[in-house]
Amino acid sequence: MPEDVSKGMADGRYLLVDVREPNEVAAEAYPGGVVVPLSTFDPRSIPDPQGKQVVFACRSGKRSVTASLAAQAAGLPYDKHLAGGILGWKAAGLPTRTGG
Repeated sequence: MPEDVSKGMADGRYLLVDVREPNEVAAEAYPGGVVVPLSTFDPRSIPDPQGKQVVFACRSGKRSVTASLAAQAAGLPYDKHLAGGILGWKAAGLPTRTGG
């Protein structure tokens, strides 16, 4: 649920990792998300979540699953993703930012 992820980010429980490409992020981004594009995805480039749960996100929820599986294959315990992506985020009335 986008609302749960947004609240978790605000509460300091979630680190949102946006796996969309830089041109997509420049047009519209998740506030507070970190960008690790799937096209050059390396699970080791994900910032240390410092105790937070990592949640992958993309445009619609497909690439975030791919990123989650890649992270797990690399031995990282990151199995959460934002179903519906930024489309679902906006449909829930949550804010986005422009300019990457």
